[in-house]
Amino acid sequence: MIKACYPGSFDPITNGHMDIIARASRLFDEVYVVIMHNPRKQCIFTEEERVSLIERSVKAAGFDNVKVLAGTGLSVNFAQSLGCKVMIRGIRAVSDYEFELQQATANMELNHEVETVFFIARPSFSFLASSVVKEIAEYGGDIEGMVPDVIKDEVMDKMKDFQTL
Repeated sequence: MIKACYPGSFDPITNGHMDIIARASRLFDEVYVVIMHNPRKQCIFTEEERVSLIERSVKAAGFDNVKVLAGTGLSVNFAQSLGCKVMIRGIRAVSDYEFELQQATANMELNHEVETVFFIARPSFSFLASSVVKEIAEYGGDIEGMVPDVIKDEVMDKMKDFQTL
């Protein structure tokens, strides 16, 4: 049984993330989507809200072999603690590749047991980032097709609340 870990902040999860989860769920026996604490990022959604958003999105998509967790520490070590042999990372552009290559190389030095596998974003999602979704939603723009339908209204509501702060 091959388990994979897909770490990230997912603030919020996008359809680009969901596409990677769908593709990974076909390749691996179990996929853990793990919300990792990143002190360099200030998230809009709480950890609990992000877990809920992802769980509902995964359930609506029918991914039976995907689990959602929150984690701390180094993602490569957290992946190993789950019994994962693979860590999944998404790449949208060359700038992502440079960052992800650096991270993957560091993880190789830290832990030889976990391999990093890159998923290239589909062209239709190559522009899509959580920050783009938040900015569009904050100003009342249409995020249809950018996030799973099951969470779209909640994302819009949260960003309306954020705008008034």
